[in-house]
Amino acid sequence: MNIRTVTFDHPDAVGLNDEVQAEYHRRYGEGGDATTLDASDFVPPRGVYLIAYDENGRPVASGGWRSQDENGDGNENGDAELKRMYVVEGMRGRGLARRMLAALEADARAAGRIRMVLETGTAQPEAIALYTSSGYEPCTKFGYYRHYESSRCYAKPLASDADTSLTVH
Repeated sequence: MNIRTVTFDHPDAVGLNDEVQAEYHRRYGEGGDATTLDASDFVPPRGVYLIAYDENGRPVASGGWRSQDENGDGNENGDAELKRMYVVEGMRGRGLARRMLAALEADARAAGRIRMVLETGTAQPEAIALYTSSGYEPCTKFGYYRHYESSRCYAKPLASDADTSLTVH
């Protein structure tokens, strides 16, 4: 797997985002994630968007983080908010999400962010299992869905001495 930095409006990112939005619709019966995102949210050093490509150059996983500071929506200064983690259906169960998560954490840490936060929902038990097994713990709800009963928010400190050996191209 080759993980590359791309823009959020890159054609591969747009295609994977369309897939994840369809997944949200299947799971929640709504129109997808209504959280406002902009390509500028993922421009280093205030964020990044990554895509993992398989050996044939096909995009198979994505994810990004964007800087968040205290904003009245529940975020704290130094937050890096995880967004649009996704693995295409035929590639699930191979550790791609865990590798993507580690790469995003390393990048946010290198950018000086002190805590990774994310919001997911009860209809995504696989995501909740990934995050809790990766050291994330429940935190104060934040963001667009913070008032929804199905919303679950998690956080993990980004310790400066953690492994940063993952290379992103």
